[in-house]
Amino acid sequence: MRKCTRVHFSDAGWKERGDLVTRKEVAELATVSEATVSRVFNGVGPMKPATKERVLAAAQTLGYHPNAIAQSFARRRSGNLGVVLPYMPKVHLFSTYYFAEILSGIGEQCRKEGYDLLLSLLPTDEELDYTQLYRSQKVDGCVILGARDTPEQRRSLEELKAQGLPFCLVNQRFEGLPLLEVDADHVEGSYLAVRSLLADGYRRIAFMNGSPDYSNSVDRLAGYRQALLEAGIAAQPELLLEGNYSRTSGYKAAAEVWAMRDRIDAIFAANDRMAIGLMQGLRERGWLAGRDFAIIGCDDSDAAKLSDPPLSTIHVPFFEMGKAAARAVLASIGHGEPGSGQQLKLPTQLIVRQSSRRAAGAEHGRE
Repeated sequence: MRKCTRVHFSDAGWKERGDLVTRKEVAELATVSEATVSRVFNGVGPMKPATKERVLAAAQTLGYHPNAIAQSFARRRSGNLGVVLPYMPKVHLFSTYYFAEILSGIGEQCRKEGYDLLLSLLPTDEELDYTQLYRSQKVDGCVILGARDTPEQRRSLEELKAQGLPFCLVNQRFEGLPLLEVDADHVEGSYLAVRSLLADGYRRIAFMNGSPDYSNSVDRLAGYRQALLEAGIAAQPELLLEGNYSRTSGYKAAAEVWAMRDRIDAIFAANDRMAIGLMQGLRERGWLAGRDFAIIGCDDSDAAKLSDPPLSTIHVPFFEMGKAAARAVLASIGHGEPGSGQQLKLPTQLIVRQSSRRAAGAEHGRE
């Protein structure tokens, strides 16, 4: 018969019984009180190093494993890190490279630090209230993904900050708000992409961006303009296209690009999905990437490697960004001030593939 662990509640909190070693047995072996054992495992109050070592040694000898529920009650923490995602109907968020990579990074860091993830989908058309996740000790801190720079978002984030609740933004910057943020150097990434096209002799370079509500859209536009300015080329408004970071928006934009094909010889798209949609739409019209025009995307998603032709792109370290965000917000838990104003920016890298190579210059690039 399989042995079971019985759990009961007492004034001392939750405690394991049955076959498992009890806190009392650890206390007796270490010649300390049960309260001292609790303080050691809950990290509460001052403790002499020698006493702590004696308790840990006794616990190891006896095979004592403190109940996670008891620890959370003693610390007044949930042991959960919240991750807030935007709820967008008909959009499969978890199959999206951007969200999947960041979530994997967050999960990896939480695993290392003994935390669980609590995912929350927040409808974009409802009144924002991030603080609700912290009520009833549901989460100890939050990582916020997909935030947009809107008045509603700003008000809700300001409320989090005012209450001293630990949180971190990923891939989004709010000018004028000193918040804990983890981002990538999107200005540099965009600059590298356009500079590469210019170096290959392209001069009529269009740019397909996402919504200006996202700071990475603003940054990529800045990098695009910077590269053109240094080359002595004026950015032309008609060559600035706006999508919504979906493949469909790129596919639809192909008609607009096709109508201007005599004025375009290269395109930089602010993510791989839009770039791949553009490639597909233009291929249906007989215009092939890497032959008739050059195109570079952004993200370095798996789809970029598998597209036809393989897509040149800017590598954005989403996995590392997720890890860094989780590490930062977990480090701020219990310190009262949620990393105010700290901004971590990770580097990006240009990956050149066939989609941006001229037929006679296939030796250019690293892949």
